[in-house]
Amino acid sequence: MTTLKAGDKAPNFEAFDEQGNSIKLSDYKGKKLVLFFYPKASTPGCTMEACNLRDNYQTFLAKGYEVLGVSADSAKRQQNFIAKNKLPYHLLVDEDKKVIHAFGVWGPKKFMGREYDGIHRTTFIIDENGVIEDVISKVKTKEHANQILM
Repeated sequence: MTTLKAGDKAPNFEAFDEQGNSIKLSDYKGKKLVLFFYPKASTPGCTMEACNLRDNYQTFLAKGYEVLGVSADSAKRQQNFIAKNKLPYHLLVDEDKKVIHAFGVWGPKKFMGREYDGIHRTTFIIDENGVIEDVISKVKTKEHANQILM
């Protein structure tokens, strides 16, 4: 789906998190970033993925990674998702899909024979200088941390 690949400069972005704080890619300069895009907060697959990253969050921090999720959900829905699942990282509220489009993860999908446009579950590993190290497009929701940390 996305045309971005390892070695590309990550698109600059600025969006608000679930608390209304402005978050930019440049905020992560000098740190590695796991930027994961997910279709919809509180759905089964997205919950499994978010909780798998939560359960491995201390390992990410120990290895120098920050974690940041992105979906087109409202701030209220993101806040509820965080509270219900005790997520220790921030979620971007991208209702206008600027970040989603910048990373090329919006497009046609199929579910139960129905076609529609939506977010393709994709994770970008971004290095300390804003360069994409890896793009994971075949996300295994129950073991996503292993895919990233391998």
